[in-house]
Amino acid sequence: MKTKLDLSVQLLNAWEETHKKGQLTLWIFLALRDGPKCVGEIKDFIEINTDKTITCEEQSLYRALRKFQQVEMTGFNPGKGDGGPDRKYYYITPMGEDILDEFIDRNIRLFFRPEIETLMTRKQNSK
Repeated sequence: MKTKLDLSVQLLNAWEETHKKGQLTLWIFLALRDGPKCVGEIKDFIEINTDKTITCEEQSLYRALRKFQQVEMTGFNPGKGDGGPDRKYYYITPMGEDILDEFIDRNIRLFFRPEIETLMTRKQNSK
């Protein structure tokens, strides 16, 4: 029989998994806004900047980057690898920048509204 705590953990984990899948695109574009990167560097950027709450396989990143390149949101330049084969260094295009800005304005900035920030902060008395 599951306890209330077990159910809470299970529900939180399921919610986080759904959230992470939706956030991967945002984190890819933030990584590229930081500067051109190869897939391994994009992966590291995401894991470091999310405190490892979002991790991803390089194959997933390659798939996403191919999709974004097809719609001209990203591009790449070939570059030297670290002693190995050449790498693709991906960058965000001007259209990708515009779409990222619009996404942030429509979906992220609202979390910084005072009335929403207040709701996201649990009051000590309500515990």
